Amino acid sequence: MSATQSNSLPLWVQDRDKVIEGSTGAEWRYQEPPDYSRSKENLAKESTRNHLEGTLEAIVQNLVRSFEMEVSFKTNPQQWLSVVNDQFRVSTNGGQEYTATDLAAQGTYNLFMADSEHYKASGETFESSAQIFHSTFPQGFPWEVLEVYSGPPTVTFKWRHWGHFKGAYKDHAPTGETVEIIGMSVAKVTDDLRIISVEHYFDNTLFLEKLTAGGKLSSSESKASACPFSSWFKKLKQS
Repeated sequence: MSATQSNSLPLWVQDRDKVIEGSTGAEWRYQEPPDYSRSKENLAKESTRNHLEGTLEAIVQNLVRSFEMEVSFKTNPQQWLSVVNDQFRVSTNGGQEYTATDLAAQGTYNLFMADSEHYKASGETFESSAQIFHSTFPQGFPWEVLEVYSGPPTVTFKWRHWGHFKGAYKDHAPTGETVEIIGMSVAKVTDDLRIISVEHYFDNTLFLEKLTAGGKLSSSESKASACPFSSWFKKLKQS
């Protein structure tokens, strides 16, 4: 698999579709590469920033999106291009550090959200946590860089995650509102822009309070809102 493209930037800080194209021989979680066409449409309509190609903001945004794609869809962390696998560590809000192997096994939702009143990470698997949030945000849960405050080797940046709350969250009714998370991250990177470590800071509690604000569904409504696996699988591949 090629490490660079013709524009001289490392592959993993280019558009994630190029990373997918360059990931020949990858072990994909759902047996085939993800399709980000719907996500790109949503980003074009709803992003608040339009970073010019080659700027530090665009490079950081591409790196994080490549990393998220690899965590979500490549089962073998040794094939992740965006990180220094044997050194990589990630933490949230000053909590426990996790390795690439931890992320591949448990998923970002479980390791970043942890146990709380409205979400019990210890009781979820990679697949079940992904199903919960992809059902909650059936139109996707896009991510963008808002600002970059410092460049390599220590990259500090502000970001935005958002989604339209149109599906039930567990047994809570959707409100239809746009749920937004604003956070900060500090990433240490190598000279060729692979991630060595990253610390995320955001308000888990506020996010989950928004997902439970609609009140609980009745038992009949909960059954009606259940997402069949085949439908969920199709949505997951296109998020």
